[in-house]
Amino acid sequence: MSGPRPEFPFLPGNSFTDANVSDYDNEKKQDFRKPHSLGFINGYPVQPKPYLGIGLEKLNIDASPSEEELLKAIGIDRNMYGEKKQYNKSKKDGFVPAHVAFDKVVLRFDAYFKQTVHESEEQYHLRKVRILYFLEDDSIAVVEPPVENSGIPQGVLIKRQKLPKSSSEFYKVSDFNIAQNVTFYGKTFRITSCDQFTEKYLKETEGITLNPREEMPVDPHQESRVRPARKSFVPAERRDKLKRFLEKDRKVLRFYCIWDDRYSMFGELREFVLHYHLVDDSIEVREVQKPNNGRDPFPILLRRQPLPKVFKELSDVSESEIYTWKDLHIGACINVLGRPFLIRDCDNYTRRFYKDMVETGENVQIQAEHPIPLDNDGPPKPEHTLPPYNGFGTVEDSLGSVKYLVLKPPKKDFIKMLENEHKILRFVAKMESKHKEDQDRRFVISYRLADDMMTIYEPPQRNAGIIGGKFMERTRVLKPGSSLSDPQGPSYYDATDLYIGVKIEVLSHKFVLVDADEYVFNYMETDGERFKLSNSVAIRAKITKLINSLSNEEKDAMKKALKAHDPTNSGVVDRQVLINIAKNQFPGILTEHEIITFSRCFEKVVRKPNYVNLLNSV
Repeated sequence: MSGPRPEFPFLPGNSFTDANVSDYDNEKKQDFRKPHSLGFINGYPVQPKPYLGIGLEKLNIDASPSEEELLKAIGIDRNMYGEKKQYNKSKKDGFVPAHVAFDKVVLRFDAYFKQTVHESEEQYHLRKVRILYFLEDDSIAVVEPPVENSGIPQGVLIKRQKLPKSSSEFYKVSDFNIAQNVTFYGKTFRITSCDQFTEKYLKETEGITLNPREEMPVDPHQESRVRPARKSFVPAERRDKLKRFLEKDRKVLRFYCIWDDRYSMFGELREFVLHYHLVDDSIEVREVQKPNNGRDPFPILLRRQPLPKVFKELSDVSESEIYTWKDLHIGACINVLGRPFLIRDCDNYTRRFYKDMVETGENVQIQAEHPIPLDNDGPPKPEHTLPPYNGFGTVEDSLGSVKYLVLKPPKKDFIKMLENEHKILRFVAKMESKHKEDQDRRFVISYRLADDMMTIYEPPQRNAGIIGGKFMERTRVLKPGSSLSDPQGPSYYDATDLYIGVKIEVLSHKFVLVDADEYVFNYMETDGERFKLSNSVAIRAKITKLINSLSNEEKDAMKKALKAHDPTNSGVVDRQVLINIAKNQFPGILTEHEIITFSRCFEKVVRKPNYVNLLNSV
């Protein structure tokens, strides 16, 4: 039964029809649910064949969809693609796309074109280009290689693109050959040759027979530019001052001269420096100023000017022949405005200049390989004696008050301070004393690499009767025999003076360095040239030679002594055991520091050398 329902207003969309209901009053359809009709198979949306109707009523249709229905549901028609086939890896597809087969395959042709020049003597400029043909997409680019100082913008003339041959077609590979013209956008290019790859490709792949190569014509404009310039015969008096300025400006020859005027009243032997300027053949003479010579400080005897060879009156300065660099050499006597000057020496640059002139064929000489000694009969210079240290401030600060009138603070080595900041060498020392109560005292000596200062600290010991603590403040320690009032300056302990076994003297107390931390050994071994006792290569060769000089009985005795301190047969002993045995075996030949350096080469565990590997290595 179908028709409107009274409970709904009679409006569009509110009319329902129940085709399966026969009695409108007794049976009315209340369930209008729509069944699920969309699913996913392997990620593809699939609409299966419906088997439920409105209200989830079963339909008389087979609910399992077939394979063809599923394929059609995801958009695949088997009739369109044919039957399913298995992929065979051994069988290769013969089709290769052009962008893969011809990737980076470029043909190159050498060509030229003539550019007309208006209002000039040259009729045209010959411009050489390269035509690049890209087989990938049949595109063409025209590039002009740059020519130095050509004055023409060069580079890419036609960027890569398909060039039209006519209104309906483009240029192809078959359109190119040697000794023919091609026209791109109204400009005609003459192809003269190609590279070897292009020639091989056109013959073997395209089957094109190439024409004979043509020689590249000569550009008349470029030929005139490279033509050597004519030599102009310019008179000697007309020199190119600009060229000479550019070539010889700031080039000065220096000679050391003396003027012996001792035969005149109040005369003396005076020293001068002669400067010869090559740019304009001018000479300048300066006096060498010496302290306390009693003369006014006039440094220039002769200002920079041409120096005449003959000087009798003022007119000779501008009219007489002047000195040139060919007239100056060691041992020559020149006239400096009436004063005889003897050239006794010159600097290295002047020597090199004359040597170069001789190699170029100039007839010049420098003479006198050794400088002429300066005969000065003056009194000998007194030796400077430094006053003794007065005890105020540091030695360097007090020495500055002697050397300088205006006091200056002593200079510090800031590079050394920055590189060695927080680097401290720590040693264990014992006091060497005739007093029995001081023989067991142990100290820690810290040496600062930044400022070469030492600090001595005594660790507290129980029942020792001595209060531990700081034994010496941070200070620089003088070496034995040196004092603050030495004329050459005091001598202090350096890092190279500290090593295991050495005896140092500090504040009238003697200390023997018996041990150090591992940082000290690592630091010294990194600089074997400076710390000779930590040069592992040299020390290893030295000890190897000593052990090899022992007899077999001595080697066996040494090996037994080491095994006696190894009850577990681990092949490892304490470092101090090895030091004691080596000192007894080679008394006075090896120092403790050398033995420790050699022992560290065989230590996998700190202070535990492997004596088995040690004996096997020699």
